[in-house]
Parts: sequence; C-alpha cells; structure tokens
Amino acid sequence: MAEPGVDDQAWSTWRRPRASPAEQRRDVWIAGVVLAGAVVATVLTNSMGAFALGKAPALWEQLAWAAALTVPLVVRRRFPLVVLIVVGAVFIAAQARRVGDNVMPSVALFIAIYTVGAWEQNRTWARWSRIGVIVAMFAWLVYNMFTAMGRGTSPFEGASGPLNPMLAAVIYGIAYNLMYFLGAYFFGHVAWLSARRRAELVQRAEELRLSQEQNTRGAIVAERVRIARDLHDVVAHYVSVMGVQAGAARRVFTKDPEVASEALRTVERTARTAINELRGLLGVLRAEDTEVPRTHQASPGLDQLPELVTAARNAGVDVAHGVYGEPRPVPQGVALSAYRVVQEALTNVVKHAGARTADVRVRFLDTALEVEVTDDGRGGARADAVTGSSGFGLLGMRERVAVHGGELEAGPRRDGGYRVRVSLPTG
Repeated sequence: MAEPGVDDQAWSTWRRPRASPAEQRRDVWIAGVVLAGAVVATVLTNSMGAFALGKAPALWEQLAWAAALTVPLVVRRRFPLVVLIVVGAVFIAAQARRVGDNVMPSVALFIAIYTVGAWEQNRTWARWSRIGVIVAMFAWLVYNMFTAMGRGTSPFEGASGPLNPMLAAVIYGIAYNLMYFLGAYFFGHVAWLSARRRAELVQRAEELRLSQEQNTRGAIVAERVRIARDLHDVVAHYVSVMGVQAGAARRVFTKDPEVASEALRTVERTARTAINELRGLLGVLRAEDTEVPRTHQASPGLDQLPELVTAARNAGVDVAHGVYGEPRPVPQGVALSAYRVVQEALTNVVKHAGARTADVRVRFLDTALEVEVTDDGRGGARADAVTGSSGFGLLGMRERVAVHGGELEAGPRRDGGYRVRVSLPTG
C-alpha cells in the first residue's frame, strides 16, 4: 500500500519513537487478557467436544499452545517483527495439531499483524513481513481446503442454497480470511500514519512557538529602537534649549538680572519636562524581556506642539504656529511621529540654523496629516549638520515616516533657509 499524506521527503523517512514504559505495561495487560480468553475458550471447547477436525490433543497441550500464541504479545511493541513471525509460525503449528479453539489464536495473530504495521521501524520489512505472513496463511487455508475435500467428507446436511455447499464453504472461508487479514494490515498502517501526523503537529506547534518568540523578540528590539530614537529626540531638543537659555543668562546676568532670571526659569522648566519624559521612556526600557514594551501612556502628540513652539521661542527664535483644515483625532502613532519630527526640526533650527524666524504648520488633509517646519537660517550649513557624521536626526525622521508609509521632504529652500515637510497617512 502507498502511504498517503506524505508531503515531503523528511516525513517519508520518519520513524516512530520506541514504546514508552507505560505502553509496554499495557502490552503485558493485553497479553494477559488474550491469554485468559484463550484458556476459557479452550476449556469451553473441550467441555463441549466441539472439534471441527476430529480428535484434539490433550487439554494441557492445548493450553500450552494457547500460552505460546499469546505470551509473545508482552513484547509486541518492542520486537514487533519477531513477535509476528513467532505468532504466525505457532498459529500454523497449533492448527496442524488440531487444537480445539481457533478464535483467540486468530485474535493474537490479528494483534501481531497490526503491531508490525503500527510500530515496526523499518517500513520495508513491515510491509513485506505482513504480506509474507498473509500469503502463508492463505496457502495454509487452501491446503486445508484441499485436504478436507480429499478426505471425501460427507455432504452438508440441511444445505438449501443455490450454490454447491463445498463451493460456498470455499468462498466463505476466503472472504472471511481476506477481510480479517486486510483489516489487520489496514488498521496497523493507519495507526502508523496517525502517529506520524501527531508528530508533525507537535513539530509544527513547536516551530510556531519558536516563530512567535522570535517575532516577540523582534518587536521588543524594534520598539526599543524607537524608544532609543525618542531618547535622542528628547535629549537633543531639551538640552539644546537649556544650553541656549543658560548661555543667554550668562551673557546678561550682570546687565539685566530679570532677563537672566527668566532664562534660568526656562532652563528649570525645560529640565523638569525632560526628566519626566526620560523617566517614562526609561521605565519602558526596564520592562521584562518577556513583554513587548509599549509606548508609555504620556506619549506626546499634536496637543503638545505649542510647548515645542514656546520652548523654541524661549531659545530666541521667533516661531509662528498654524493649524489648517478641520482638526480631527489621528492614530496615536501618527501623532507621536508628527510630534517627534517637529521636535527634531526645531532642535536643528535652534542648534544649527542661526535662524531668526521659523514657521510650524499642521495641515489636516482628507487622508493624511501634514506637518511642515521652515526657517530663514543657513540652509546649506543646516543640511551638512543634520546629514553629517551621524545623521541620526534626519535618519530618525525617515524611519518614523517609513513606518506609516508616509513621505518626507527635507532640504534647503530656494530663497534661503531650510524646509522639512512630512505627510503621514491617516486612513
């Protein structure tokens, strides 16, 4: 028989694991039950004198044949091929001795054929050994039929069917044994395939678990890269503002104490804001490796853009802020990315541009959110600064925009200054 369901070469060479101790203990119980049945059937058959082929041997010998047929089943899963050969040979020998009972020996032979199909590791031997035993059994059956006909048995009393009684007996015997042996072959084969499919399911479940773990680790790494980018944005922006304000306070400290005091208050407020945001980000980074870090609940968004504008103004840049279109809620990830782009852009304005004015515009389009930051500073120097040795700021912008399938334009303006424009899909 061909083995259906083999969908790759690896599984076609799969071998079933050896029987477990629990399965081997069950074999002992099965053998004991079959032996008990054989003893009972032998005693009953002898008590009734129901011997189909004439006089049978002594009862003790018949019981010995019953034990010889059933005891090998104790090790049927450990040595399936050996058990089949032994049981098959003893079965023919017992019938040659004309033991009284044939039912339980047939059960033992059925179990032996089934076990080879279900447990034999060498599938070639499993196939041909079963075929060999079945052919031998049919040869023995045909021999017995011809022997019975040669003895000139008396006509079948009460026969009334349309077929010749002897022909009917031959057809019945062949059909019965054909069903019996093919059933043992088929069910053993199905048991092997069922065990292999269970092994496939277990392996696939393990592969799925490992894949999920790998995806989880990838998500953790990706999220922590985003958090690291946020850390960069936070540190760069707030430290730049603090540096500018501290420098302004130092220059006017003796000339205008009030202006210096206001600049130091700005430094203090900026430091508190930076510390709070850094604390939230670091809290996420400390999350257990088994959990996917999530953006902390205080993630900034479009509502916090005025704070960035105010901080840039305090740093000495005249920043205009405008919102165009009908404001509407946007996905949190989109809002956070827009905030970080504006933050990075204004940080670069304060640090590199030497600009006096800047313009932050937020546009709510039909299917997108657009943010644009322009300034009147040194566009060429600004481009060198944000794409120079590290280029992390501009790279961070591009990565953030790419996550949402958006577009980024960044570069010097034709009439001077620098322009950053980002379009982020919202639906």
